[in-house]
Amino acid sequence: MNRIKIIKISFLAFGGLTCLILLTLRATGLAPGHPSADKYLNAGRSARPGLWLKGEVFREPVKNWDWVKKFSDPFSENATELETRTWYGIPHSVTILPVPLGEKLYLQSSGQTFRLKKGFPHGKAWWRNIERDPRVRLKINGKLYEMTAVLIQDKAEVTRLRGGLNPTVKETDANGNEYITEEWHYWRVFQRNISEY
Repeated sequence: MNRIKIIKISFLAFGGLTCLILLTLRATGLAPGHPSADKYLNAGRSARPGLWLKGEVFREPVKNWDWVKKFSDPFSENATELETRTWYGIPHSVTILPVPLGEKLYLQSSGQTFRLKKGFPHGKAWWRNIERDPRVRLKINGKLYEMTAVLIQDKAEVTRLRGGLNPTVKETDANGNEYITEEWHYWRVFQRNISEY
């Protein structure tokens, strides 16, 4: 067998295996990792992302989201999960911090350390995905909710959602220089494919 034929067969075998793995993951789903709070901090505030989320799609309008508070611990096995759309067609999913306020539902996230240097929305893959395509899916208590995420750009509203705290957290070093240690971002999420909307 000549070298070109071996290379072609190798590429076909690799492509076939990759397709088989992706089809299997599409059928079975791959939820994001759920590390403990300590492991999360030790990993630079990062966790293993997932791919497709599995569950029954909930198609009824939700009038009050307060029940979601039971699923707002990102370090528990029944944390709320978010699936975003990537430019290459394979979803990117993460655990998320939901903020339910009656008939409104928000998502919150913050950037620290190296994510601050990258700037918003480049600090996290799911931030970039939502900026490019706001159609997302939330998995709450085993059910999937098809949503649209809208970034809250009004700093006063983000301050209100944070209970009066400034979304830009600053500290002062030993020399009296002020620097940013954390930036908070919020998205309002709306149900999609619901006739009432």
